[in-house]
Amino acid sequence: MKRRHFIASIAALAALPGSAIRQLSANNDSTTETIEKIVLSSHEWRRRLSRERYDILRLAATERPFSSPLNKEKRVGQYVCAGCDLPLFESAMKFDSGTGWPSFFTTISNHVETKTDFALILPRTEYHCARCSGHQGHVFQDGPKPSGQRWCNNGLALRFIPA
Repeated sequence: MKRRHFIASIAALAALPGSAIRQLSANNDSTTETIEKIVLSSHEWRRRLSRERYDILRLAATERPFSSPLNKEKRVGQYVCAGCDLPLFESAMKFDSGTGWPSFFTTISNHVETKTDFALILPRTEYHCARCSGHQGHVFQDGPKPSGQRWCNNGLALRFIPA
């Protein structure tokens, strides 16, 4: 089974109601900003996104490490969701993790949501855009201070907007 088909199968399982995979929780703090959800059909998403971005944002695929030009982005600005333009990260949140994917030590509060991902059998924390539910990446507990977290993102799931 090809990796893309395996990932699509896992994404289909995630859509089952009541599934443990769908345990969503917001990345919240004391601010309560309401994010209006964008819900589009698969056909509409395919029209809006390139094939590569569709595979990542809608099917939870992963791009090759070291393939994103955002790895070398050093300017001041914001990283926004490539599906809906919701700002997810400020440039000051970015660090070079050496993993080959853009990495951040925190997110813009309330702009991402997390869920438990069992695609590799062991549970991991997956995160996605709070507005369009586009898959961004996974959170690991090996990042720098102050959070100790590494929000490891697919570069194609983001667009950089310089300040």
